[in-house]
Amino acid sequence: MSLLLDHPEALHRLRKEIDTNVGYGRLLNDSDLAKLPFLRCVVNETLRLYPTVPLLLPHCSSEDCSVGGYKIPKDTILLVNAWAMHRDPKVWDEPERFKPERFEAIEVEREGFKFVPFGMGRRACPGASMGLRTVSLALGAFVQCFEWEKVVESNMDMNYNSKVIMQKATPLEAMCILRQHADRLLSQL
Repeated sequence: MSLLLDHPEALHRLRKEIDTNVGYGRLLNDSDLAKLPFLRCVVNETLRLYPTVPLLLPHCSSEDCSVGGYKIPKDTILLVNAWAMHRDPKVWDEPERFKPERFEAIEVEREGFKFVPFGMGRRACPGASMGLRTVSLALGAFVQCFEWEKVVESNMDMNYNSKVIMQKATPLEAMCILRQHADRLLSQL
């Protein structure tokens, strides 16, 4: 939500997508997510910039190997820095900038090791799919039901206060106003 408030053009585009594909008669639901590609892009871009944890679970090399020119002996514990991978300028165009549209042309599943907010392979997060759906539904409902405004005019402080988890140093402060049709939508809960 902080990123959307700092980028009102993305928030307006997302609201328009939800209004067009879901409408005003009912609350967004799980079956609508396939019709909301920009919502998926916003969630993916947010996870790229701010993965839940910067370092993925440790891995142990099962045999001697070479990675990026470095020799890794068998039984070495490896830590994958997802935060650094997602901000690598060799991989991402303008890596520090919030650009959800970068995911419009990308099929995340085919990107290999470029986008790894939930890890990869056998040790990937088993709750990734559920987490993506839950965050998408919550964010979509917030946008569908409320008009949002920043409390302060400056950009949100997106720094984090921990080296282990990506918890914001300054909590989001925003004002929300019920949209005209939202009272009927919220009565469906």
